[in-house]
Amino acid sequence: MAEFFDALNDEHIAFIHAQQIFFVATACADGRVNLSPKGIESLQVINPHCVAWLDFTGSGNETAAHIHHDGRLTIMLCSFGPEPLILRLYGTGKVINTASSEWPDYCNRFNNHPWLRQFIALDIDSVQTSCGYGVPQYEFIATRQNFDDITTKMGEEFPDFIGRYQQEKNSKSIDGLETGILPINPEAPDKQDK
Repeated sequence: MAEFFDALNDEHIAFIHAQQIFFVATACADGRVNLSPKGIESLQVINPHCVAWLDFTGSGNETAAHIHHDGRLTIMLCSFGPEPLILRLYGTGKVINTASSEWPDYCNRFNNHPWLRQFIALDIDSVQTSCGYGVPQYEFIATRQNFDDITTKMGEEFPDFIGRYQQEKNSKSIDGLETGILPINPEAPDKQDK
């Protein structure tokens, strides 16, 4: 049976920390609905009313575009282990990039990663739990190493490559919406390894 909460409680937070993957959904009044899987241990609970993740450079930047143009954001986590549960977080998204006053704080909250594009935060309006009985059981094997392999292979060429890639591939959504992408500022405070 579905149950709603105004904020995350300790059980919800423990469940979030135990998951290896989460899913992000956004949309605007027109155009495609976006649904993206996320992983690499990038989701953090900021407080009972806010979660955020380190957003990696990818083939698109739909989440940021939709947040800039609409704001609605839903995160879903589900258990693939023996205890079934689905957790949905509903609210308003916020893109934190190098122009944001929150950028230094977020850089210090998350592990350093060369594929960092921006941070995305969700201000939570409501939390929903449901049974998850229909979700199959799977076993986590490993985090993929593709990001690290490409970074190592490119060596000193990587910073120029990633900057060009973000501007060419991440500045507009597939529906032509501006994403607000900004280059990573090399003068930004060092991100602390945790």
